[in-house]
Amino acid sequence: MTAARLLAEVAAYGSVAVAYSGGADSALVLAAAVRALGADRVLAVTAVSESLPAAELAPASALAAELGVRHLTPRTHELASAGYRANGRDRCYFCKSTVLTAITAIAAAQGLATVATGTNADDAADPFRPGIRAGAERGVRTPLRDAGLTKDAVRAISREWHLPTATKPATPCLASRVRYGLAITPYRLARVDRAETAVRALLAGAGLATTDLRVRDLDTAVRVEVDAPLAAVVAALPALRQTLAESGFTDVPVEVAPFRSGNLNLAPPPG
Repeated sequence: MTAARLLAEVAAYGSVAVAYSGGADSALVLAAAVRALGADRVLAVTAVSESLPAAELAPASALAAELGVRHLTPRTHELASAGYRANGRDRCYFCKSTVLTAITAIAAAQGLATVATGTNADDAADPFRPGIRAGAERGVRTPLRDAGLTKDAVRAISREWHLPTATKPATPCLASRVRYGLAITPYRLARVDRAETAVRALLAGAGLATTDLRVRDLDTAVRVEVDAPLAAVVAALPALRQTLAESGFTDVPVEVAPFRSGNLNLAPPPG
């Protein structure tokens, strides 16, 4: 049974600090750690920075509280890294290096033996995951990957354990919305966050429910990606352009396209 393999993997850690974003993967690792080790030997750590969508922290904290786990939210400074700001294809390496260095230090200060992330077996097979190297360099454990759990398996176990994250869409960091080669700045990240919140509210007001939503900063344009069946309907919304302009995307063309995870990995950088 896949859940049993995961629990056996985590039980071997003795104690653990989980790099916890509140997404389906890290939430399952946290829940498994509580089951395998007991809540008193588990710590949830959510790195808070400009790259974290504002709406993510409250539900992450609520689930940690429900699981009875201590939850720390240290401020991290990814933007202090020139490699992160440059936004090359290795951007995630610099981000994860900053975040995991901070979490590793917290784990050591708390007397916890291990740091674990929510990297799953699908992530390990993805060629666009430079952040995995940052974890490996720091001895960070990846129990989902080590137990052979794919994203589908993560969701299946999460449903079995009645976790509220079982059907939660992926919510990667805000920098993943910015086209490679465009400098990552606080303004760009905040603008994307505002735009996604505003567009989601616009769609809800129009009676349109989308599972996945991204606002991509392409510099010369802004692209809204939604579930494929909704793309044409969203493109026809009269208020879409104004909503994006009010969020900070002024004087650039607006595109609407079907959502595709990792879409910017397929596009060449500007210039």
